[in-house]
Amino acid sequence: MDLRYPIGKANLPEKIERSHIEAWIQDVLAAPSALNQAVAGLTKARLDTPYRPDGWTVRQLVHHLPDSHMPTYINFRLALTQDAPVIKSLDVNASTALTDCQTAGVEMSLQLFAALQQRWAALLQTMAFADFERTVQFPNGALRSLATLLGIYAWHGKHHVAHITALRERMGW
Repeated sequence: MDLRYPIGKANLPEKIERSHIEAWIQDVLAAPSALNQAVAGLTKARLDTPYRPDGWTVRQLVHHLPDSHMPTYINFRLALTQDAPVIKSLDVNASTALTDCQTAGVEMSLQLFAALQQRWAALLQTMAFADFERTVQFPNGALRSLATLLGIYAWHGKHHVAHITALRERMGW
């Protein structure tokens, strides 16, 4: 198994259907519970264990999830109120290297992630299917539809939870 991609890389369908959107919204809603279960009972030492050699620690993964999903939620709001807004990209490695990601307790990020995903799902559930065709523009000029972003971030939550659960399995935790 590739420790970087325990569930494989994001593999989105060429044509995104309403059924994909509905399933991905359910993934958004399920991610906080899956994350809570993945870290339940972990000691400080285990939270500070990298999920793979040269990888982030479990603590950094927990903080990374709301840190990366928060701008995505905002990008959805921007795309719904502007035409192809140019968005900022987060340097995830620099972000997880900040002291708070390396030392802060995970409970606040677990709570933030739960509230954020719930709020994002509330927005997603009000969107018309055509709204998911709206786009955001990355700094390099690339355009991505909201449907594609949703698919990527539905995968993203499961991807990082799998990092933690695979580590627990390998370590016998």
